[in-house]
Amino acid sequence: MLKNDLLLRAARGEETERTPVWLMRQAGRILPEYRALRARLSGFKELVETPELAAEVTIQPIDALDVDAAIIFSDILVVPDAMGLTYEMVEARGPLFPETIKTAQDVARMRIADPEEHLGYVLEAIRVTKRALNGRVPLIGFAGAPWTILAYMVEGHGSKTFSKARRMLYQDPALAHELLRKITATTIAYLKAQVAAGANIVQVFDSWAGILPPAHYKEFSTRYIAEICAAIPEVPVTVFAKGAFWAVEDFAQLNCRTIGLDWNQDPRTVRPLTGDKTLQGNLDPCALYGTPDQVRAATIAMLDQFGPHRHIANLGHGVYPDTNPDNVKVFIETVKEYSTRLRA
Repeated sequence: MLKNDLLLRAARGEETERTPVWLMRQAGRILPEYRALRARLSGFKELVETPELAAEVTIQPIDALDVDAAIIFSDILVVPDAMGLTYEMVEARGPLFPETIKTAQDVARMRIADPEEHLGYVLEAIRVTKRALNGRVPLIGFAGAPWTILAYMVEGHGSKTFSKARRMLYQDPALAHELLRKITATTIAYLKAQVAAGANIVQVFDSWAGILPPAHYKEFSTRYIAEICAAIPEVPVTVFAKGAFWAVEDFAQLNCRTIGLDWNQDPRTVRPLTGDKTLQGNLDPCALYGTPDQVRAATIAMLDQFGPHRHIANLGHGVYPDTNPDNVKVFIETVKEYSTRLRA
């Protein structure tokens, strides 16, 4: 039994006594507790792949920031890793795949991963976290959207254009679909296993949605996100596609409960297009660089735009690592105080 189920009630569209709040990337470098733990380890992958440590980092922001949900500490790139394409996390540069997907033979070598066998460390981290949370708040599981995973598998690293990945969509769409089908099958099994391990809600991150033209997005992303949403009726599903403002009406037709908005989207424009869906977001992460009074004002303006119900307060993307934790606390406290007053 959850002591705080605000997030789940808001995701289901129920009225809540205040707006729930959490932050993408809340477990990480903004917290000194995280930096101290990370400094003792060989690197990011050791932290992700050690369940007890991943659980510790997952819970840190619950203690430090008093947010309304925990999100399991992991990475979207554990999926290609489980499929047979190993990644490295290079300090100050980000993810790097020593080998990439170029040919049909490469795609054929990729397996549809078995969650317990190839991603058991994430599932165990969820189980450890659930025991340690002891019902304080819900636990969010997540995975990357198939298009974003393909983009990394083909490109090999982060990119402003992902032109190699996008070239595949034009030159060999059949091969792209074959890889996307394998990623989707892996992702469905992985998310269902996260739910079985204890995740109360799951989020699909399409981090590189915005680099595709709308027609390609519909063909190479939305259809696979739709499959994932349809396959997971057990818990609410959130879809967050950064930069894909034109996909909102399609998302409204999916079997998801919540649609995440980035900071360039106006909730007042989106709300009429999404029926009874809950919206999540969408403060500009850079707003947290302001003074406490500026953070407070920006947060109140955001809450006014979303209205009092069917809203989960968050940023429009992940919190930046050099953000002052005190300003994050101002954001969280303002959401709680102001949204409570709105309902009074």
